[in-house]
Amino acid sequence: MRITPIRAFRDNYIWALSLADGRCLIVDPGDAEPVLEWLQQDPRRCLVGILITHDHADHTGGVEALVRQYQCPVFGPQAERIPARTHALSHGDRITPAEGFPEFAILACPGHTLGHIAFYAKPWLFCGDTLFASGCGRMFEGTPEQFTETLRRLAELPDATQVFCAHEYTESNLGFALAVEPKNQAVKERQSHVAALRRLNIPSIPTLMVNEKATNPFLRVTQESVKLAAQKRANSRLPSSSEVFAVIREWKDNF
Repeated sequence: MRITPIRAFRDNYIWALSLADGRCLIVDPGDAEPVLEWLQQDPRRCLVGILITHDHADHTGGVEALVRQYQCPVFGPQAERIPARTHALSHGDRITPAEGFPEFAILACPGHTLGHIAFYAKPWLFCGDTLFASGCGRMFEGTPEQFTETLRRLAELPDATQVFCAHEYTESNLGFALAVEPKNQAVKERQSHVAALRRLNIPSIPTLMVNEKATNPFLRVTQESVKLAAQKRANSRLPSSSEVFAVIREWKDNF
């Protein structure tokens, strides 16, 4: 299976999963036009399914136009309103969207939105706006406790997990990570590497879970360096991981 980023809007990635025979799955098509352009580049390409992580328009805006043309099934979270959804998914479900594709485990990821899900088939994780390279999504609907638990569970996936998130935010996220942990050498090295990629307009994604554990402050809320930075920011003691998360999420929102 080949995985290809399709760029949309200013910084979105729509992920295309394709087999050698041309059959494709599309993840989070916020805009139909770039997806249709990509499909039409090769006459063998045929859309056979759409995977949706959550209900924000920049992830779902192209669904109905694609379904009109390809009459394909749409897999999305049960707890959210997904246009043209044919298969409602909840945590613990397992799906094979089409013959020849891997079986995906559905992971509940409350935090960015309450009904957000991720699709996991070792070694691939499609996590929408929950986990970013060296960052995480804004907390629009969930609580710090929910988001902290979601990220803790994702961090338990194997180090070699390839994380396919939906936005090219890595450079700005690393700038914030360095503000939180100015002595973190892994962040400094990654910042240099990502800057070189972006100068060439090469995506910084997918990322590996092992890199996230080393450079992502939102996965490092139990680390003493992150706790101390959050406590200094809050000017108070923060006894729980969720309190640390809440402070650094607010810090990032205003960074």
